[in-house]
Amino acid sequence: MPDLRETDLYLPVKAFLEALGYAVKGEVQGCDIVGVRGDEPPVIVELKTRFTLALVLQGIDRLALSDAVYVAVPKPGRRAGPHSPESAEVRRLCRRLGLGLLTVDAARTGERAVEVVVDPVPYAPRKDRKRTARLLSEHARRIGDPNRGGSTRVPIVTAYRQDALRCARLLRDGPAPVRALRTAGAPADVAAILQRNVYGWFERVARGTYTLTEAGVRGLETYGDAAE
Repeated sequence: MPDLRETDLYLPVKAFLEALGYAVKGEVQGCDIVGVRGDEPPVIVELKTRFTLALVLQGIDRLALSDAVYVAVPKPGRRAGPHSPESAEVRRLCRRLGLGLLTVDAARTGERAVEVVVDPVPYAPRKDRKRTARLLSEHARRIGDPNRGGSTRVPIVTAYRQDALRCARLLRDGPAPVRALRTAGAPADVAAILQRNVYGWFERVARGTYTLTEAGVRGLETYGDAAE
């Protein structure tokens, strides 16, 4: 809604808070909206026509004044992108920061126009032990540091790819059985790597014996010494 202004969000949010028993005033010490109810911490709401980094930083700054801080933006339309204010990513971000999130539907009036997407509560993230274990395992298994941090649109050299490259290097001179590959220094799970053939680098030519495909040759040319 390009014609919507921050001030257009004020009255619906004010009506919403007043319906909850707050005494509401606008532009108090730099805060867009401040609601007071008895001895409770003040509710602070910052208004923006879009969910932006500036709005998030503004909300974080207001947390020095109160734990009850909301950011409010227009309710997204049906064609909202993946980072719309109601997306799981934005909700997760607000929860992690301890910020509340309100959306305002310009098509409605009064307090009914406001929807609480996230309430501000202290965030205590639960650690995902399985993901942490996978992270540490990948770090430990990876040989050297074959990737440049921040890379995009390029294949990442994972520990698995490095293992596959080790197998491919051993098959470069011709077909070989799994047992011989193990003896020559292939990974312990060489049989599983050859059977799964994730990258299409290997071909079975006899029971327990594999050779390198053209794709495997190109893989060795592409990744060079990434497995060393």
